[in-house]
Amino acid sequence: MRRKMFFLAVLMLVIPFCMACGSKEESAEGPEGSLDDILTEIYGSAALSDDFRESLEHYETLPLNDDIEVSILGTDEIAYTEGLVSMPMMSSVAFQCVLLRVPPEDAETVKQQITDNADLNKWVCVSAETMLVESRGDVILFVMGDQDTVYALNAAFQDM
Repeated sequence: MRRKMFFLAVLMLVIPFCMACGSKEESAEGPEGSLDDILTEIYGSAALSDDFRESLEHYETLPLNDDIEVSILGTDEIAYTEGLVSMPMMSSVAFQCVLLRVPPEDAETVKQQITDNADLNKWVCVSAETMLVESRGDVILFVMGDQDTVYALNAAFQDM
């Protein structure tokens, strides 16, 4: 009987620590700084191939606006307060990296809207290999491109 009581007491002490270690509580706040700053930090810290890193000098970074919204997000029905897109201009590479700032309570809805409307085949003659939509607080990262690049950018975003 003493053995069972001792075992239960140990379990009661250990389980809360195990649960705390296993869960990573997501902050209600996103990365700090402007979307330009966040994108610069993501590109700077991501484990990208040398070829991709070199090609970045030919990419254009633009604020998301009504004129390009549908071509970037697949719809004009997504509510965001600020948006930024980075993409190659005149290239055979299927890639785009989008940052959106949204009210944190809307992040899951916006992520689903992006997922529902994104088109991996929107480019002429090329398609993106994969797509990823993630969020941290009020910032959403939406990337389409080759798998290694997409996952490297997401890892950098999550580590900010």
